[in-house]
Amino acid sequence: MTTDTLLPALAARARAAAHARTPACPCGAATLADRPDATVVRHAGTVAKAHASDTDPAELALRVTVAAHLPGILVPPLGPTPVHLHGRCVTYWPYGTPVDPDDPDAAPWEAAAGLLARLHRAPAPVTLPPMRGPAKAARAIAALRAGAADHPGTAPVLRAWAALPAWARGEAAMPDTTTLCHGDLHLGQLVRHPAPDGPWLLIDVDDLGAGVPAWDLARPAAWYACGLLPPDEWTRFLSAYRAAGGPAVPPDGDPWPALDVPARALTAQTAARAVTKAVAAGRSLDEVELSLVDACARMASVALPSPRG
Repeated sequence: MTTDTLLPALAARARAAAHARTPACPCGAATLADRPDATVVRHAGTVAKAHASDTDPAELALRVTVAAHLPGILVPPLGPTPVHLHGRCVTYWPYGTPVDPDDPDAAPWEAAAGLLARLHRAPAPVTLPPMRGPAKAARAIAALRAGAADHPGTAPVLRAWAALPAWARGEAAMPDTTTLCHGDLHLGQLVRHPAPDGPWLLIDVDDLGAGVPAWDLARPAAWYACGLLPPDEWTRFLSAYRAAGGPAVPPDGDPWPALDVPARALTAQTAARAVTKAVAAGRSLDEVELSLVDACARMASVALPSPRG
């Protein structure tokens, strides 16, 4: 199914869902995302999302059900089960106001940390599939091998990846199979709901599942370690998570024994995507992308911590 066919069909579904919710709909439509892994359209206060073509319908239904039962943490879905459109699973959600990327000083690090801590403490249904973070990282590495094998930045990324334990590469079961995790935490996964001034809530259940909660802290941890996140913002995030009783790291002391492996994995994943995109665009790596590759090169000289337990 091509985007040219999917987009208008999805927009029509979003419009119908919005008008069913609000007969006096103010209308107004927008395409919020159009990528191979997700096509998202908005009509007034309703959002329709067509998930990746390889999405497992049963697993997605379980993830949507979890969101429905955690309304103070995750934006609740507008329907209990996904529907199907042109071979894609489609879910419906209320619109929320996203984080403003042009106002970094207003980044809701404390809110993100508090929501994560509450999510990690929530009971995980025994039927919930594994958190998909390591599997997504493995796909980024596979794409790097396929599309940028000869790039000079590829070798250090692959060396950093190869040094990780099997679970972090998506090749073995995670050491924690009971903690509820988001799987792809970044500030783009927070919205204010009800829009525009409601409390911050998490969105995107595609990677939700049971797994290692430190994975959800790994992206900001990796950015901090690479010099891409200021120390005060990292401290705000980590302190708020600990204050909210988050179980991913000890309540005090050094958090890095818990964070090191996931942070390395996220660094390798992000660097792999950066190199792959640069090669596809026929351009050189920019300063941020180079810093990620350099971080992967440095990892080889720093031993991983011994496994806990």
